[in-house]
Amino acid sequence: MPPISAKIEIPRWIQLVGLPLVLLFLWTIAAAVSHVVFLFLVAALIALLLDPLVRALGRLRIPRGFSIAVVYLSFAAALVVSVIAIGAVVVDQSREAADRIDTYLTAERGRPPRTEAELDVDRLQAWLDDHGLERIEVREQGQDFVDSLRDSDPQEYTSRVIDFLEGAALSIFELLFSLVLIIVVSIYMLLDMARLSAAVDRRFPPHPESGSLIPRIESALAGYVRGQLLLSLIIGTSAGVGLWLLGMLGWAEGMERYALLFGAWVGVMELIPYLGPWLGAIPPVIYALVVDPVSAIWVTLLFLGIHQIEGHVVVPNVMGSALRLHPLLVIFGLLAGGEIYGLPGIFVALPLLAGLRALWEFAGERVELESWREGGDVPVEVEIEEAPPPPPAANVRSG
Repeated sequence: MPPISAKIEIPRWIQLVGLPLVLLFLWTIAAAVSHVVFLFLVAALIALLLDPLVRALGRLRIPRGFSIAVVYLSFAAALVVSVIAIGAVVVDQSREAADRIDTYLTAERGRPPRTEAELDVDRLQAWLDDHGLERIEVREQGQDFVDSLRDSDPQEYTSRVIDFLEGAALSIFELLFSLVLIIVVSIYMLLDMARLSAAVDRRFPPHPESGSLIPRIESALAGYVRGQLLLSLIIGTSAGVGLWLLGMLGWAEGMERYALLFGAWVGVMELIPYLGPWLGAIPPVIYALVVDPVSAIWVTLLFLGIHQIEGHVVVPNVMGSALRLHPLLVIFGLLAGGEIYGLPGIFVALPLLAGLRALWEFAGERVELESWREGGDVPVEVEIEEAPPPPPAANVRSG
């Protein structure tokens, strides 16, 4: 085993002058080529995430280049199958939901002819009157709202929604083509990852109690991905099961049909930090408001309960062990990522923080700053002028 190198001590004059200048220079360069830096950061994160899989195939005596091709083709095939399957379910259930909303707003029955929306408004007004809230008039306002929706051709409106979903699906495919550059860069990084790791180990030999730098960063990123996927699975499944139960109990009419769709949407939105939980709740709440306004109360309570469990139980136990970062640092990283590069910056912020934490721990084992405590060498010579001696005390004669 190679000898453990001593820590590199950074003198105080470099701490005062050199380090700030280096940080300022790096920040200036990064700001000038921010888009290129972002692309290479994303490519590096992808390469570090996939490198353990490539190494695992290499242990089976598969050449590294062929292993990289197998990993990328496998992920591409899984992604295409998932997009097609999810797209088919989304379009099919969206059309069914659109037809149901159109029927709810336009189909009339009974004597006099009334739509389900109008009957629900009457039921709500009757409930208010029975509970001493007759001063709240919702029948006229609700009737005007229903009439405006019916006169605006709901079928045309829902068709526009479906067209928007189909256009969004096409935009996703266009986005996949725009990621070709990132994939190419990450492939080149994967091809040289073994040599890079060996070069780092030669310059900074790993300690017996800790591993090399590259595997430590890969482990940190893999832990983050596992935690995020587990979090999305738990929250998405909870939302889907909860909505299905509301539909089966009759508290949210028709919700059992779309529980799978809404649960998948909540799981995907959970990948967006902080905003994801609220974005995931919007479609089911809107659907409940249109189909049965009273049921929207139960759907809202369901998501409030899920968010409370998520914030106090799931996230601390799942993501806390995955990131090992202080919550304030996580919040700062997310805000900084959004400020620097918008929504893509928010996505990259947490895995980048996980990798930087591993890099910080690695550097902390090998680099230390020269102490500023008293007793050390003074970096700047100071001439100390001696104080003049005190005047002699006056003689006091005794009487």
